[in-house]
Amino acid sequence: MRVTLVQFAPKLNRSNLETVCKIVEQNKDKTDLIVFPELALSGYMLQDKLFEDAWHVDELESLAELSRYVDIVVGAAMRDDDGFRNTALYFYGGKLISKHYKLHLPNYGMFEEARYFKAGDIFESFEVSDTKISMVVCEDLWHEEVHHDLMAENPNIIVALVASPARGFNEDGLEIEKQWYEIIKTVASECSAKLIFVNRVGFEDGLGFWGGSCVVDESGKIVQKLPHYEEIIKTIEI
Repeated sequence: MRVTLVQFAPKLNRSNLETVCKIVEQNKDKTDLIVFPELALSGYMLQDKLFEDAWHVDELESLAELSRYVDIVVGAAMRDDDGFRNTALYFYGGKLISKHYKLHLPNYGMFEEARYFKAGDIFESFEVSDTKISMVVCEDLWHEEVHHDLMAENPNIIVALVASPARGFNEDGLEIEKQWYEIIKTVASECSAKLIFVNRVGFEDGLGFWGGSCVVDESGKIVQKLPHYEEIIKTIEI
């Protein structure tokens, strides 16, 4: 299976949809699955811009159409009857087949997601071509109960969409990178699943995002890793 990791810098507006569609169009013939980061269609620091920039599902028909040629996983701020959701979307075969609402919304330090988004309360997996897939969004993986949910679901592939700001700089590198890699290696080995980790780059309102997107194998070993801070699109055989 060929997977394309899209480590890019979303803008804080709706122009991201056009960018995402162009990337899919350019890569659809050389991959099976294209994965974008958390809130790739929206930008991260939306705050009150949610009221004008959050998406309705029917506005994403262009992605549904492109998924006739390649599977697409993308993060977006979505609007539903209950408010706004930080969402992972999976498009396949010309339609949206699954969505995961972020379960754990950080609301400390630089984060204030719980002020603007409503948390999800359901964790589930789905199958595509006999492959069982689970999606998670960023902070979800920092909670032990999600690890237990993943082990119970027993997926073949875990897709993690992330928007992690760089912090904890020291002589040995980024502390947040070490913490993240420890988490995803643990989860992959606990579940005996491949894990696809896609983190964004770029800057928003003083926050810099570090990238370092990677693929972890079933034993918990990082087998492919992208550089820090660079916008890069890479296709990997998993």
